[in-house]
Amino acid sequence: MIAHRRSKPTVLSAFTGIGGLDLSLELAGFKTIGCIDCEDVVRKTLRANRPEWVLLDPGDITKITPHTVMKQLDLKPRQLGILVGGPPCQPFSKAAQWSRQGLRGMSDPRSKCIESFMGLVKAFLPQVVLIENVLGFAEGKKSALPVIETAFNKINKNSATKYELTYRILDAAAYGVPQHRWRAIMIASRRGRKFEWPKPTHVEHPVRAWDALIHLLNKGTSLPRLTGKWAGLLPSIPEGKNYQWHTEAGGGVALFGFRTRFWSFLLKLAKDQPSWTLPAQPGPATGPFHWDNRPLTVKERLRLQSFPVNWNVSGNYRQQAHQIGNATPPLLAEVIGRAIGQQFFDLTYKGHPNLGIERQADIPPPESTCVVPEKYRHLEGVHPAHPGVGKGPHARKAA
Repeated sequence: MIAHRRSKPTVLSAFTGIGGLDLSLELAGFKTIGCIDCEDVVRKTLRANRPEWVLLDPGDITKITPHTVMKQLDLKPRQLGILVGGPPCQPFSKAAQWSRQGLRGMSDPRSKCIESFMGLVKAFLPQVVLIENVLGFAEGKKSALPVIETAFNKINKNSATKYELTYRILDAAAYGVPQHRWRAIMIASRRGRKFEWPKPTHVEHPVRAWDALIHLLNKGTSLPRLTGKWAGLLPSIPEGKNYQWHTEAGGGVALFGFRTRFWSFLLKLAKDQPSWTLPAQPGPATGPFHWDNRPLTVKERLRLQSFPVNWNVSGNYRQQAHQIGNATPPLLAEVIGRAIGQQFFDLTYKGHPNLGIERQADIPPPESTCVVPEKYRHLEGVHPAHPGVGKGPHARKAA
């Protein structure tokens, strides 16, 4: 519950996606007045859920000018409450380490949109700036942190503001999201006020996959089927395990070399644990998979991200999974939004966050596993393990 006030603080979001940040700030007492996103299917998703949100044109942040945004929203400098955004994460993601190009950070063409985002900061001079992204966005040699800090310093010098960036790496599961998802959260206030980070609430007793999905079980919806070369192997892997179960370091049959595959390969949910990070580009063998040995439904993916299950996602299954996997966990954002509202906008709150998920008293035991099918038995044998950090084939090529 939010205390009443005459007008709600305003939000302009860039890289809006399916609205994880906007929805959360809305529940924390803010009002979204504009969204910037260039993907047609995403814009369709936003219209289906919040037709009152203004989708700015053009949706490409590198093509729309701050003047155009101000004109469309009828805003002047220093009138905007919060500017929020989650720039494209691919140049900074851990998954990029497995690509041939590797982590490119600010040298990646997709990172140029960060400069456009900071251009909006310069023009609007919002009371608060909130940025969400993957770990590599804020930490490491390829991070965007130096570029953003330099931009803030220039803005302060030219506009007599006191933006001072602060950031934390937060695990969404520590705040009640039924998914381990590490996110870099960056915050800066125009007056230079220090932000007090909300304390974790669910470290000792996290919300688990079963807690999130129990109300979606046996609802009569059509379930996605497992396909691909490895579909028959998944039933032989226990809950909470991945392909490493079938290595010399696991308890199954030695079919693979230890750590020679990406972590999400044949990864299965465990009822009594939070989910692992939901990917934006799931392949036929990319988990996490349901403990019933199938891909997750769209509603299950939404729930593990802490979205309301009635949040509509447009497109086919692959497009829907992509949008959900790219989203900010709304519950984590609501917690952050409440802290921002209380500290910078004098909002007060009662009760727990709206998107919180209750823990169930009882959880069924793990599902039983099957023996390895004969079609995979030819792989059994001695397989060399990964040679170590920085010694894999892609790392050697990039050196």
